[in-house]
Amino acid sequence: MRLIYGALSAVALAILMAGCGGSSSYSSPTPTPTPTPTPTPSGGTIVSIVGEAGNRSFNPNPSTPTSDGKVAFLNSDRVVHHIVANDGSWDAGNVNPSDTSTTVTVPSGGSPFHCSIHPSMVGVVNSAGGVTPPCSGIYC
Repeated sequence: MRLIYGALSAVALAILMAGCGGSSSYSSPTPTPTPTPTPTPSGGTIVSIVGEAGNRSFNPNPSTPTSDGKVAFLNSDRVVHHIVANDGSWDAGNVNPSDTSTTVTVPSGGSPFHCSIHPSMVGVVNSAGGVTPPCSGIYC
C-alpha cells in the first residue's frame, strides 16, 4: 500500500510541477518592438497640421519657407490630410497621423494652400520677403 501511495504522490508532484511552470519548456514573452518615428525631411520648414479649424488648422500660419522655398507638413491630427497649393503648383500628398509629408518647393512669391480632403482647412506660405500672397477663389 505504501508503494501505491508513494507512486501516486510522485505522479501528483510531477503534474503539479508541470502545471506551475516546472517544466523546461518555459518561454519568455516576445518583446514589442518600439515604433520608429517618421524621419523629418531635411532642408525645409515644418508646418504642423493641428486639425480642422479654418485658418487655424496649421501652425505656423502664415509660415515662411526656407530660403530655397522648401516646406513639409507634420500631421499632429488624428486623421489623414492631403495638402495642396490652391493653384495646383505643388502637392504634398496624403499625410497620415504622426507622419511628415514629402518636402515641397513653393513658388518664390509664396503660396496659399488647403487640405483637399477638408477644404475648410486653409493656410499660406509667405515668400522669403514675408509678403502674404493674395488669395482668391473658393479656399479663401
